[in-house]
Amino acid sequence: MACGLVFAAGCGGSGETEPGGAGGNDSSISVEHAMGVTTVDGPVERVVALDPSYADAALLLGVPLAGYVQYRADPGNPFPEYLGDIDEKVADSVNVGTTAEPDLEKILELEPDLIISAKVRHESLYDQLSKIAPTVFSESTGPTWKQNIVLLGEALGRKDRAEELITSYEERAAAVGDQIRAQRPDITYSLIRFAGEDTARLYSSNSFIGEIMADMGIPRPAGAPDTTEKIFTPLSMEQILKADAGVVLVSAYTPPGDEGDSSRDQQASFEANPLWQRLSGDVLHVDDEPFVLSVSIQGAHASITELAEHFGVDPRADLIPE
Repeated sequence: MACGLVFAAGCGGSGETEPGGAGGNDSSISVEHAMGVTTVDGPVERVVALDPSYADAALLLGVPLAGYVQYRADPGNPFPEYLGDIDEKVADSVNVGTTAEPDLEKILELEPDLIISAKVRHESLYDQLSKIAPTVFSESTGPTWKQNIVLLGEALGRKDRAEELITSYEERAAAVGDQIRAQRPDITYSLIRFAGEDTARLYSSNSFIGEIMADMGIPRPAGAPDTTEKIFTPLSMEQILKADAGVVLVSAYTPPGDEGDSSRDQQASFEANPLWQRLSGDVLHVDDEPFVLSVSIQGAHASITELAEHFGVDPRADLIPE
């Protein structure tokens, strides 16, 4: 179906300029990425983002978001609260399906200047997407979230701005983390997430929250279950105490319907277990969207704000760029 719809004129390919070279919004830029090298002709005024983290990044960098994949289980409320008041920015944005099944016909109809996604998400669709518009893929969408923002910035001719926004985030994370550690020098953290599975998820230092906490200078407890290969390790009910830390962050994936009910039931079972009462750290229930699902600077800032409120320190909102 898609092969019959797409056209070759917008196909990304190799160009004569150097990857990441100068050119700005009005010039052609050759971007080296997970699938090769793609030439993007500026100015880029219409972006289709096929992963929610890239939709966040496009909004962060001030480019019109022509198309996005569904963020949440509720299509009537497609954008998360941590993005703030963005109604005007997304008034003309179109839902092009889910991350698992983007609608190529809808994408074609939007006539994007750039399609952005990840190899781990849509490797099998890359050739078809590239015939619709220049297409740039990162390898992944999780642990590489900062590099992904720079990659999109490069494709937009706004790499310097992307790097500035990451630096501002890192400065804020460090400033808030310094205050928390001054108050509680031995502070450690863990994050337990309920997703309606047989086991809970204990998030690793290789996860999104793991990187936020590393940027804040707050470590996992010594000897705690961890992995650099995945974003979480399974946690059975009998292993609850292995998640103990100075602050135990607790989140749950609770969309409407049966899937959300399963997560709520799982959480209730864990929290009713006598071992849960033996956790010695602060147990802080947090919003799943910014702390886990967002994988974006906006979500990271929202998470830092919530942690600052819990510990009663200055959230340093002055370090969040306009």
